[in-house]
Amino acid sequence: MRRICLALPTNRACLPTLAQIGAEAAHAARRFGVAVELLVLDSAGEAAAAAHAAALRELPAVPGVTVHHLDEAAQRAFLTAAIERSGLAKPELLLDLMLPDGVSYGACTNRAFLIAAALGCDSVHRRDSDLHYQQADGAPLYPVDQELATLGRTAAAAAAAVTENALDPALAGRPVALVGASFIGELSVDVGEIERLDPQAYHEVVSLWAPMDASDREKRELVEESFRGAGTEPFTADRSVLDVLDMYRVDMCNISFHRAVYEAVPLLPARDTIGSDYFLIHVVFDAKLPAVLHNRHIVNFYTPERRTDAGFQEYQLRFAKFLLSMLYLHHIYRRMGELGGPLGSGLLGAGPAVRADLIAGLARESAGLDRAENRLRLAVVDAAYRRLGGRYAEFAELLADRGERLLDEAQADIEEFALLTEGWQRLVAAARGLGIDRAGTHAA
Repeated sequence: MRRICLALPTNRACLPTLAQIGAEAAHAARRFGVAVELLVLDSAGEAAAAAHAAALRELPAVPGVTVHHLDEAAQRAFLTAAIERSGLAKPELLLDLMLPDGVSYGACTNRAFLIAAALGCDSVHRRDSDLHYQQADGAPLYPVDQELATLGRTAAAAAAAVTENALDPALAGRPVALVGASFIGELSVDVGEIERLDPQAYHEVVSLWAPMDASDREKRELVEESFRGAGTEPFTADRSVLDVLDMYRVDMCNISFHRAVYEAVPLLPARDTIGSDYFLIHVVFDAKLPAVLHNRHIVNFYTPERRTDAGFQEYQLRFAKFLLSMLYLHHIYRRMGELGGPLGSGLLGAGPAVRADLIAGLARESAGLDRAENRLRLAVVDAAYRRLGGRYAEFAELLADRGERLLDEAQADIEEFALLTEGWQRLVAAARGLGIDRAGTHAA
């Protein structure tokens, strides 16, 4: 029986989302006859985690659905055992990269990947805690319907399940590696207020996401598209396209990967850095692995803590570190494109599987880049935020105080990613051999 992992990492109270994702798991098991491992990786506070555990125990029993609710203690125990079994050097550092003291979007998803391997899953289907599903004719629109129709099948076979096939026929024999969509509703990043206050400052700051040598037109187009997801237009009918993925049309809140991708290469474990979980989307693109883009977009909303002054500063710091990560990531993306070639074959080994050794080498190569670009990024953010005034000017002061440390952290983040990538396949194999203790799980 095909086994899938429907994964929800969370560090906040999210009882409504648990009910919704539980219903999606039940739907997947009933409609597709798959075994669903519903995995909740819980880093919320003690009271919220206890409420989550109670809510998950109360989910209706559905044949084929097993719920796993792992708090950080349980996650740490699993990771410690897997790292020890792998025999990799620097076990303490690896544990810290997998379960850091702080927010890491890449690390929480990497944990889902490893646990999915331990559970014998063929794919991981990731959702976020701040979501609602759209509805059509009174029923929820579950992304899993589109995901399970095509993920892992050869592109030639998957073509019958999409509304449009735009894939190069030369790639038809490769399996579909990714199926995803985006969101509608609020921006995915807290920069909407900047645009309302000062459109020029918004352009200056958001354009720092682009490569420094991008043209003015390319930067303008990136700013116009950034963080908006699929806009606000609600669902009317299913549309799905089989192709080499448009990287800027899919989001990690609404995505699924085949094991051939995430068991080969991990995500960046960078702390306090938004976008650190998007790396595999670029890998799939540069390796020219088939993907399906659909339109069952989820509804995004901001949780209350992101509206507080403390939440504002935390999120702006993560945004600044995201901008600093671009120095290294754009170098890797460019080199992956060059090595991959027109059909991406240079990034692929047998299987076809992504060559992790190449990715790790590119990460190490990028770590030696001159930091001048990143100093410029910090200067642009500083000037723009001081013009905005108020809490933005206060954050500019914080950024000025921590600038050198942030530059060091951005470089260390990419070096640690290289280290994790070098050992990732051994860690995956160790997790698969270890399995997972099901004592804390239950059938839903």
